[in-house]
Amino acid sequence: MKYIRDEKGMALVTALMFTLICLAMIMTLMYYVLTSTKMSAAQKRYRNSLEASYGGTELVTKTIIPRLFSNYSTGKLSLLADLGNPSTIGLTLGPNLQTKLTKVTTDWGTASKTVNPKEFPDMSFTLKGTSSGEDFTVYSKIVDTVAGVGLVDASGVDYLDAGQGVAGTSTSTQTPRTPNIYSIEVQGEKSVNPKEKASLSVLYAY
Repeated sequence: MKYIRDEKGMALVTALMFTLICLAMIMTLMYYVLTSTKMSAAQKRYRNSLEASYGGTELVTKTIIPRLFSNYSTGKLSLLADLGNPSTIGLTLGPNLQTKLTKVTTDWGTASKTVNPKEFPDMSFTLKGTSSGEDFTVYSKIVDTVAGVGLVDASGVDYLDAGQGVAGTSTSTQTPRTPNIYSIEVQGEKSVNPKEKASLSVLYAY
């Protein structure tokens, strides 16, 4: 019996195998690089939306709601005059906002109680970006109101009441002020791409 020991072509086969292995390694590396790039871009977009939600929360809790407490009618007119123009933030106020600010949840009647702030929002406005494509729309909605206990204080300022001292003769007892508690949902989203969004749940006392 004669054995054929022809090894011609082994070098080519070996080179092809190494080429395939190298290509597989390169493709795997490219996959991880592209995936990392996509994840970084997604995180950046989410951070932008989250910052818009935080900014919207600051505006709602420190500017809009406090100006409505002392006198809702005049406060609303003042707010819309200052912020309602599209050249500013285009603020709009929902028809049930006064009810939600002044009554407990069970007394809201037909007011929307869904937790999605984009459904019948109580407040909505636009935070301007460096260009029109960078604007963010913020929707805010009160979803629950718990009435405070004690003296009624709509000023938002918690001063101590005048007292009689340790040996006072006053027969009345002052109940400590307890603020109203509001559960607020806030959602900030890219105006040109609503899929880029971030939501916050806020517990607010006033």
